[in-house]
Amino acid sequence: MSRVSTDRPRESGADEPGESPADSAPLGTPAKPNPDAAVDPATPVSAEPATPVAAEPATPVAAESASPAVAEPDTAQPLRLRTLLIVAAVLLGLDLLTKCIVVAKLTPGRPIHIIDDVVRLTLVRNPGAAFSMATGMTWLLTLVAAAVVIGVVRIGRTMRSLPWAIGLGMVLGGALGNLIDRLFRAPGPLQGHVVDFVAVGWWPVFNVADSAIVCGAALLVALTVFGFEPDGTRAHRHEEDESAEEKTV
Repeated sequence: MSRVSTDRPRESGADEPGESPADSAPLGTPAKPNPDAAVDPATPVSAEPATPVAAEPATPVAAESASPAVAEPDTAQPLRLRTLLIVAAVLLGLDLLTKCIVVAKLTPGRPIHIIDDVVRLTLVRNPGAAFSMATGMTWLLTLVAAAVVIGVVRIGRTMRSLPWAIGLGMVLGGALGNLIDRLFRAPGPLQGHVVDFVAVGWWPVFNVADSAIVCGAALLVALTVFGFEPDGTRAHRHEEDESAEEKTV
């Protein structure tokens, strides 16, 4: 006896007991959140990790603002002062050495002819300046020499130009050489006579210190005429730069 099935076919899309809509959704379809579902407080809520924001590197303001030209004087200034002092020390030592040899070997009034009568060595003690000027004012010449030494040293502390350092070093060495004669030679302090020993033609007798002063002063005059300043700059170049800026504006 055949059995007639009374079961109706299950309609498609009908939910079976215990089956959630999310389970019946086709694969690949994202599940929709159920607002009626209770949230379990014990269940940790996953939070999306915050995207780290890359910090912008700090702009090195101090490094950019610092200019290498500002640090140049700090390194150049001791170099120029050292050059000035070395030139002065060499000329001073040469002047003192030659004077000691001349005083020990030469006799006043008995010259030694090097080139006939044009160049000769003769011992002369000079109480005054060049060309026998101010022979009765030895003390004043001593004070002038001391003032020159102090002034050159003060200028040399801010010196940045190598030619200026050489010229001032020559003047300083010569001034110190004659100042030592004024202070320590006969007839007494501040009244000492300078030892001269080189005679060339009709030119007054001189020494190494005199030559250093004259050559150093000539170099400084030439630097001034051509616009070279003690700080290493040129006056004419500044004027050209200013005129070019005015034309640009």
